[in-house]
Amino acid sequence: MPQETERKFLLANDAWKTAVIRQLEIKQGYLNTDPKRTVRVRLKGDIGILTIKSESIGISREEYEYEIPYEEARSLIRLCEPPVIDKVRHEVRYEGHLWEIDVFAGANEGLSVAEIELSTEDEAFARPAWLGEEVSDDPRYFNSQLVACPFCDWA
Repeated sequence: MPQETERKFLLANDAWKTAVIRQLEIKQGYLNTDPKRTVRVRLKGDIGILTIKSESIGISREEYEYEIPYEEARSLIRLCEPPVIDKVRHEVRYEGHLWEIDVFAGANEGLSVAEIELSTEDEAFARPAWLGEEVSDDPRYFNSQLVACPFCDWA
């Protein structure tokens, strides 16, 4: 079964910006935000994606992802729980790993996080100097939770 193993970090500074190799605008919404099973619709550039994720066990969970027609994804976004998440994803390569740095807009403006996908939970990776505190275990930083409690509402 497809597995996602991901670690998430805050950013210590903006030094990553000089290493961006690609950036994409992303709009995503959730048809279901139950932590045991989330269902996400995403517009990523000109691609539509439907994603189903299981509950996280540590930093891993099952993930099923399917490309769907863009226009269908646009229609499904309208059915999603508000607010829809808007962000720009910046891709950065660092010592053999791809980092995805999401800079949020809208209700989550001011939030930026870096994610790295790993093959196993104990896979070693180099930590760039721009990496800050790890928040992998903090559910507030799950995109599905940013719908229920956007960054602008954090105390």
